[in-house]
Amino acid sequence: MALHKRKINPEDDLGFGPQPVIKSQPLINKDGTPNVKRTGLSYFNTANNYHTLITMSWTRFWLMVVSGYVVLNIFFAIIYVSLGPESLDGHSGNTAYNHFWDAFFFSAQTISTVGYGHISPRGMAANSVAALESMMGLLAFALATGLLYGRFSRPSAQIIYSKNILVAPYLENGKGLMFRLANLRRNILIDLEIEIIFSFNETLENGKVMRRFYPLEVERRKVSVLTLNWTVVHPLDENSPLIDMTKEDLEKTEAGFAILLRAFDDTFSQTVHSRTAYQYNEIVWGAKFKPAFDRDEDGRIVLKLDKISDHEIVELIRAEQN
Repeated sequence: MALHKRKINPEDDLGFGPQPVIKSQPLINKDGTPNVKRTGLSYFNTANNYHTLITMSWTRFWLMVVSGYVVLNIFFAIIYVSLGPESLDGHSGNTAYNHFWDAFFFSAQTISTVGYGHISPRGMAANSVAALESMMGLLAFALATGLLYGRFSRPSAQIIYSKNILVAPYLENGKGLMFRLANLRRNILIDLEIEIIFSFNETLENGKVMRRFYPLEVERRKVSVLTLNWTVVHPLDENSPLIDMTKEDLEKTEAGFAILLRAFDDTFSQTVHSRTAYQYNEIVWGAKFKPAFDRDEDGRIVLKLDKISDHEIVELIRAEQN
């Protein structure tokens, strides 16, 4: 396993340099984000606010929008209540509890500039608060609309990858490292290009542990159009850095595979990217993928996206002997 004799290109280190992997922590997470914890920024730092709002999940985004809307109305309702019941004309609440809800819904009407007219502010203080709230509402809704548009219009690739990477029979007497992917969306991806970076910990003669990175050759690096699924294959031949490595070697060196995919989105006319990673414990030795597509009664091809990860166990030794 003399991999250190192979030529190392610093450009293949994914920006991590020679830092070794410790305690099976992956360099790249499943969603393609770097597994790096960032500290040292002020709690009130705003450098990442826009990026966070654009990239967070839709569930978190809507929870944040609704929570902000409710909290802001509660804040202004408390101000109206503190100004006294006489600050709002037309309120029907006879108790503090009812007066609060009158103020809350008046705030919701003011912040959205709906203004049904049933309740109106009285006096300089209440009118000033209502004017300030209506201005804040215009700015807040404009910001929320811009974020919503930005999230919808942001080009991105939705690629589904197989849960495991397989060591499977390849050609007549060989073996190959394989994983499978497909497009989750109905859009057309063209000029796809994939790259696999294999990395592992290497212990030098002085006892120092360094991370080594090697790009793996694949059977087919580019695809013109991603119509069905794509099974990416790295042949385990004499040119592969994995040719002499066993399952135990990969576990001992905490090996991993970073997957980098680039494609052109025909809908947005822009280049999009997708990333994921596999660890040594996600390799299935002696298996092959089951077909992920079939045909319907009319002969039309049916791609079954829920079958992308389906595989079956095979005998690699028999495949090599055939």
